[in-house]
Amino acid sequence: MGKVVCIGVAGGTGSGKTTVAEAIVSRIGPHRIAYIQHDSYYRDLSHLPPEERIRRNFDHPDALESELLVTHLLALKRGEAVEIPVYDFTTHVRTATTRRVEPRKVILVEGILIFAEKALREQFDIRIFVDTDADLRFIRRLRRDIAERGRTVESVISQYLDTVRPMHLEFVEPSKRWADVIIPEGGFNTVALDMVCARVEALLTGSQ
Repeated sequence: MGKVVCIGVAGGTGSGKTTVAEAIVSRIGPHRIAYIQHDSYYRDLSHLPPEERIRRNFDHPDALESELLVTHLLALKRGEAVEIPVYDFTTHVRTATTRRVEPRKVILVEGILIFAEKALREQFDIRIFVDTDADLRFIRRLRRDIAERGRTVESVISQYLDTVRPMHLEFVEPSKRWADVIIPEGGFNTVALDMVCARVEALLTGSQ
């Protein structure tokens, strides 16, 4: 299928990665992009009792099956469709269903830890890091986890202090050094998005 461009969008929790990713999809065209979220690859914890699942560190690279994502990216680059896991964040298990992703000219992967793993990092032609102040990121995560994941305020705060913040400082923030582009203000930074999308088009046409 010719040249395939693989883009990684990383950044801390609540940084605005999804906004940036959706802006790229909108500009490049949904019909040209295979969009994958690293969150889909959380390891299945169905073998553990529910009270033990919630105590797991979900912000460490080991919590995600990145090796499966690498396998899927290689398959997509070969022109093969893949079956992406569907993860239930309220019960911390993978569901029985999967999401089929067809090969496209552009592969877009979003996740907080996608640059922390060398094998995964090396799959990207363009690496973007969305840089947002910690207080804004926490507020966004708090709102999301309450609204979308059925969490309480106390549980979100406890998790943030116990694992999210320490893991951000240990893994996410240092991975910024691998980025080709660092975008402050996320999806609202139109200048940065213009540059990224122009680069994607240049790679697709071979005019590098």
